[in-house]
Amino acid sequence: QVQLVESGGGLVQPGGSLSLSCEVSGRTIFGFNAMGWYRQAPGKEREWVASISASAVTYADFVKGRFTISRDDAKNTVYLQMNSLKPEDTAVYYCNAEERLYAGANKMSWGQGTQVTVSS
Repeated sequence: QVQLVESGGGLVQPGGSLSLSCEVSGRTIFGFNAMGWYRQAPGKEREWVASISASAVTYADFVKGRFTISRDDAKNTVYLQMNSLKPEDTAVYYCNAEERLYAGANKMSWGQGTQVTVSS
């Protein structure tokens, strides 16, 4: 079973920065198609933030130019560097991994989340 653990959340003032980490563990058969970050504010739907695969890095429009997703395969870790944070960025941030099972089939795994609060 794949397990993901997020860390790095906290309280930061508007305009500040935070760096989130997601440690991935567990055995997979064929590896991952992609890994990424989602976030969910209280009373809101969970929304996609960024994804990274072997061939592409993509971002939601509301974080372009401010957030950077990266990975370190040796450490089995995915990162999210967040700059120029806004109060609207306040949410629980979740790491996810899309495991490749076989052609046309994937399995999504989620971490427990880490709280990010942007407030003056």
